[in-house]
Amino acid sequence: MKIMMLARNAELYSHERLVKAAQDRGHEIDVFDTLRCYMNITSHRPELYYGGEKLEGYDAVIPRIGASITFYGTAVVRQLEMMGVYPLNESVAIGRSRDKLRSMQLLARDGIGLPVTAFAHDTSRTDQVLEIAGGTPVVIKLLEGTQGIGVVLAETPRSAKSIIEAFRGAKVNILVQEFIKEAGNKDIRALVVGGKVVAAMQRTGSGDDFRSNLHRGGHAQNIKITAEERSTALRAAKAMGLNVCGVDMLRSNHGPVVMEVNSSPGLEGVESATGIDVAGKIIEFLEKNAKPGKTKTKGRG
Repeated sequence: MKIMMLARNAELYSHERLVKAAQDRGHEIDVFDTLRCYMNITSHRPELYYGGEKLEGYDAVIPRIGASITFYGTAVVRQLEMMGVYPLNESVAIGRSRDKLRSMQLLARDGIGLPVTAFAHDTSRTDQVLEIAGGTPVVIKLLEGTQGIGVVLAETPRSAKSIIEAFRGAKVNILVQEFIKEAGNKDIRALVVGGKVVAAMQRTGSGDDFRSNLHRGGHAQNIKITAEERSTALRAAKAMGLNVCGVDMLRSNHGPVVMEVNSSPGLEGVESATGIDVAGKIIEFLEKNAKPGKTKTKGRG
């Protein structure tokens, strides 16, 4: 099989692991910088180019699209879909999961557990927004934030109002969520591949930081998740339409609640914590599914 991977940095652990896993199984794999790809959108003859060369003959694409390049990255994946290349995750699903507000609304529609979440444009309604979220403390999140950046804990109504007004003054959109105190500074990431949870880890924040992101100094350990947590992760992946994703959950008093569904989850933390060859399982999924005509959307949507 001939595989393409779209990635800005080929030297990241996750990308090197995926390349090795593919090569170990006898596949050809090439890594291309997403932003250096360009395309011809002519009817009936879609083409993708890189460095003056036409990219063709690929059976599958692994999109490792960073949050900051979602718009262009999903356009490249969509072009490949129109060319008949099988995507590990489809462009529509990536875009769906990257939009925090849209993803929360879709998860809520499917009855998946979430923190109580409020969204408003008018800062004069801050008192009502805080009331919806159950009062302070609350977590305030930038819609465009990633890896814990743009996530703030407001412990009093006054601090919450100040933070909300500051963010809105900067013309950025935010979500206000209830603070799940009982979770401590821990969360769970479940790795879903092809409708199965293949690995799970518990992440703990550094010191008293309520954010558990490994990029912010947290650490991870292997964990056995409950049947309800497993079901929640699978339903969240299905709601987003993602074949491969990391589902981040908190353990609340009323069951697991989903915080985010990540379409390009890092592999280093979960592979180190669990000893599971997640990269290999991703390549195995492509081996079983990357066949002509199996792209669901054909680039539509």
